[in-house]
Amino acid sequence: MASATARRGTVVGAVLLSLLGVPAQAAPRQSTAAEAGSTLPAPDLVGLRAVLRTAQRQGAPGAMARIDDHGTAYRVAEGLADRGTRRALDEADRFRIGSVTKVFTAVVLLQLADEKKLRLDAPVNRYLPGLLPDDRITVRHVLSHRSGLYDYTHDMFAQSVQGFEAVRGKVFTYRELVDRSLRRPRTDAPGAVYAYSNTNFVVAGMLVEKLTGHSVRTEYQNRIIEPLNLRDTVYVHPATKIPGRYAHGYLTPDQAGAALVDATDQTASWAQSAGAIISTTRDLNTFLSALLGGRLTSAAQLAQMRRWMPSGTAQAYGLGLRRRDLSCGVSVYGHTGAVQGYYTYAFASNDGRRSLSALANTSNNGTVLTTMLGTLESAFCGERTRVPSGSAGPVEGPTERPVGRPAAEDIAHGIAAD
Repeated sequence: MASATARRGTVVGAVLLSLLGVPAQAAPRQSTAAEAGSTLPAPDLVGLRAVLRTAQRQGAPGAMARIDDHGTAYRVAEGLADRGTRRALDEADRFRIGSVTKVFTAVVLLQLADEKKLRLDAPVNRYLPGLLPDDRITVRHVLSHRSGLYDYTHDMFAQSVQGFEAVRGKVFTYRELVDRSLRRPRTDAPGAVYAYSNTNFVVAGMLVEKLTGHSVRTEYQNRIIEPLNLRDTVYVHPATKIPGRYAHGYLTPDQAGAALVDATDQTASWAQSAGAIISTTRDLNTFLSALLGGRLTSAAQLAQMRRWMPSGTAQAYGLGLRRRDLSCGVSVYGHTGAVQGYYTYAFASNDGRRSLSALANTSNNGTVLTTMLGTLESAFCGERTRVPSGSAGPVEGPTERPVGRPAAEDIAHGIAAD
């Protein structure tokens, strides 16, 4: 297949026209010099370790992070990868990245837009006739969570452990997941508001497969994994095992004090193109650095990806990409994610030259989720935001309970949940 560079070359002349098609109210936010990565303070490794240790005290068996900064890698890990064998968590361990998968899926669709096989403002039903009940729902609406399609995971994981055990070995078709959504009323009119829904990226996966004639696994492999040499990134659906060296993932039950559930082995078929990729902190940093550095799409499509819509306090959403505005005035770009047993933060600076990926191997624990947001502060803001011992630190985020269903983004209901 053609390289990403070659694909970019075919659309350089179309950059202006492409940008003119974007609504004025979605204009991109201007980046500061700090956001560009050239003047970021040194990472606060002491503070980073304190965040990870706090997450461990709050219920995560282990937590780890990797920062890549202009060719230098910083690695910090605390706690256990496996509660049974007591093996320590290691930066080389693979894990389920949850909704960070959505960035991969969005990149594939934006590459298809570069290749003139897709128009972002075309109705989804143009490519998947009769799939959705409203011809006004566009590809852009799906990628920006503005379709109004109900998130089927709200029902699927109303009870975290019971819901998980009911689906951990099941294999769903995309259509079955979309049909679960369509049984419920839509949440709003197409384009009206941002409302996070895993259904959107199930539809995105269907678009990838229809437009290419290949599985999403093949497209991830050919377009992203192989060109970037992401040697530890795999999409094994519907297989249940994580290959190679990996961290076990532990689901926190809804009942306070109940034993953690080892959720490592599962099909992740309920998520698929919305959340089933397996990776490592190294590979995620490589991926985000390449994306924000302009090596995976044309400049025009990367600009489309970064047309922001408000999605909560100090954050915004583009096309499969989230912006977070940190306490020091720096904005970072990437995604958070959860799948049963794993919380992931994966973000990079505006130019991709500094990136952070962090993992806590638990889920359904809102306190840990909020604490792990502190890894971004330590990685990009430096010592001024150091997290004191025993504290979740000065991190912005939703009000969350220690165990249960906090208001959270990028996560299926009942896993963080929202």
